[in-house]
Amino acid sequence: MKPSIPKGTRDFSPEQVAKRNYLFDTIKKVFTLYGFQPIETPTMENLSTLTGKYGEEGDQLLFKVLNSGDFLRGEKDLTNYKKLTTQIAEKGLRYDLTIPFARYVVMHQNDITFPFRRYQIQPVWRGDNPQHGRYREFYQCDADIVGSDSLLNEAELVQIYDEVFRQLGFQVLIKINNRKILQGLAEVVGLPDKMLDITIAIDKLDKIGEQGVKEELATKGIGETQFELIKQFFQTKFENLHTFFADSATGKQGIAEIQAVLDFLQATPLQNSLQIDLTLARGLNYYTGCIFEVKVATELNVKMGSIGGGGRYDDLTGTFGLKGISGVGISFGADRIYDVLQELNLFPTNATQGTQLILLCFDAAAQQYAMQETKKLRAAGIKTEVYADLAKVKKQLDYANKRQIPFVALIGSEEIAQNKMTLKDMQKGEQSKLSTEEIIGLLAK
Repeated sequence: MKPSIPKGTRDFSPEQVAKRNYLFDTIKKVFTLYGFQPIETPTMENLSTLTGKYGEEGDQLLFKVLNSGDFLRGEKDLTNYKKLTTQIAEKGLRYDLTIPFARYVVMHQNDITFPFRRYQIQPVWRGDNPQHGRYREFYQCDADIVGSDSLLNEAELVQIYDEVFRQLGFQVLIKINNRKILQGLAEVVGLPDKMLDITIAIDKLDKIGEQGVKEELATKGIGETQFELIKQFFQTKFENLHTFFADSATGKQGIAEIQAVLDFLQATPLQNSLQIDLTLARGLNYYTGCIFEVKVATELNVKMGSIGGGGRYDDLTGTFGLKGISGVGISFGADRIYDVLQELNLFPTNATQGTQLILLCFDAAAQQYAMQETKKLRAAGIKTEVYADLAKVKKQLDYANKRQIPFVALIGSEEIAQNKMTLKDMQKGEQSKLSTEEIIGLLAK
């Protein structure tokens, strides 16, 4: 059998894992700097937890897990896929980290101190069509604050985006909008019940263009007159929106919320660009207030979709029985960010540094000596390994070269007698006999 892996998934080499860990550690460091605490949730959730939270398109991308045992026992309607699914699958792989987090908050509400600031770095799964920057298994890095209505939280989440990408070393564009503005648009158009249809369509504006949006809206019963108002909305600047929303209190509230976030950020200028994008909609149904999306700065010429996003959700926990708990959160698309760092060659060289020193032994006595000295080296924080086989020195040196290990320590009878090792710098080709303490002093620098 020819070995293979499912489409849309990947293996990661030691070098790739080291780079991913650098990325995760950078994000995690900023999360903790802002007072967020880590949690983890199961890979699988009950389908009742997941379905109906991501819109019709999202529900179709859920990976279902078949029930154990003879799940086809008895009569089953095999011609009705949707009905059959509910009978043979009760669980699914998590689609994102936000819905499981809402479920977690409700189940652990008596153990949580609100406002609760949590971060979570775990994989999620979507039955999407794999392509560049889009995978079926990928990591999300989320930070959420629940139990607070303050828009200062939105401002801090923007700062987190700004700080993470500053540390990673490339410029991004942080976009902000408000779902109340989009609801106000639906009200102005005269179709308040069509807000989701309008939102889903205009969320695709940058992909399908104005004509594509018009055609999609037409399939939802939104005609030429309404589209002209939507088009007028596209062309209106933020500072002029009050006039457009003269008859929509909801739209005005959305404007006020964005302005409040901008006011909070005035005191702490950002390193990256923040842009109000009135066409930004975010496809997930649970957003109710400010929404965010992050893209690589255009001038970097990197073809990549959004690398982060999030927003305010006013009553997500209400789905699970805990009413009146507002939350706001953001997510980093770690796999896409990894691809950007790789393309721009921005991973630091020490991100992939593994073994610093390998001990090469000439005989069995040297192996015994190596075991003794290796303990001292590792205790001092030097990443050390021992070449376990008694092979020819050339073979051992070739191994060190292929592994790109910067230093080797040669051990023979002469070195043991002097209680030293011959340390060789593999890049410079220089070598000298040093004690273990001297080697530690050199490599620790």
